[in-house]
Amino acid sequence: MTQHAAQITHRSVTSPAGRIHLVEQGSGPLVLLVHGFPESWYSWRHQLPALAAAGYRAVAVDVRGYGRSSRPAPVDTYRMLDLVEDNVRVVRALGEESAVVVGHDWGATIAAHSALLRPEVFRAVGLLSVPYTPPGGPRPSDVFTRLGGESEEFYVAYFQEPGRAEAEVEPDVRGWLAGFYAALSADTMPAPGAPDPHFVARGGTLRDRFPQGRLPGWLSEDDLDVYAGEFERTGLTGALNRYRAMDRDWEDLTAHAGAPLTQPSLFVGGSQDASTTWLADAIEAYPVTLPGLVASHVLDGCGHWIQQERPEDVNRILVDWLAAVTA
Repeated sequence: MTQHAAQITHRSVTSPAGRIHLVEQGSGPLVLLVHGFPESWYSWRHQLPALAAAGYRAVAVDVRGYGRSSRPAPVDTYRMLDLVEDNVRVVRALGEESAVVVGHDWGATIAAHSALLRPEVFRAVGLLSVPYTPPGGPRPSDVFTRLGGESEEFYVAYFQEPGRAEAEVEPDVRGWLAGFYAALSADTMPAPGAPDPHFVARGGTLRDRFPQGRLPGWLSEDDLDVYAGEFERTGLTGALNRYRAMDRDWEDLTAHAGAPLTQPSLFVGGSQDASTTWLADAIEAYPVTLPGLVASHVLDGCGHWIQQERPEDVNRILVDWLAAVTA
């Protein structure tokens, strides 16, 4: 990060959470960057200078519950409505009326719902790794509970009980993060046919299935130190509460069931990412769910951490798309 340190600005703005920490670089049309789990603003370290160089005001936030942003205690303060409002407050605090919003992983879902619920603020939306699926359908907890069957438990269901995942992660945050990142990276993920790291054997832990002994090529020891240092300081509860609020979202968003995103949009996924393969039907539905889709890309041989695994490709795609939607 040192080569960018002189060019970026850290600040905090007020929000319903208390404060949202953000990192800003460049000037021009505002592009709001929203990270996923278990990450931070630092996930966008390659995009901030590239977007700034292309003539944009690039702003990466720590989502509430992460990093230097506030971490309210109640689970229901992590509902999607509150996260959308955080994004609106960031735009307003920066003196802007509107922004393009781009998200990765949970950030993609937060970005999509920001565009859905506040289209007057978010005039275009970019989704990395996680395709758009409109609100509605069965209750999420019911779906995720069924996925594991008798012998396994899906990771989202495993995350639901407060304190359970924390007890696995927090005694060795750095080691757990290294394994989690490796499990979903194209160059270190388990071989086909190996036990799926998205599932937990009954009575086991997630890390039982993580690769050991090698960091993915995109993640240096220094990068890992940045992520681990933040979560060692904050704990994981704020981050995990996003998963624990999913049923509340399902209730809150009933009126928007099946709603498309009509703004100009972008999707970029990785061919080796389960989010892309499991949700292939969602991608096929884009003519209906994303009628304003400008471009859709699946990067061959790329895993889940797409803007870090393939920063040059993602930067090029983002800059080309932004040129089209902000002209």
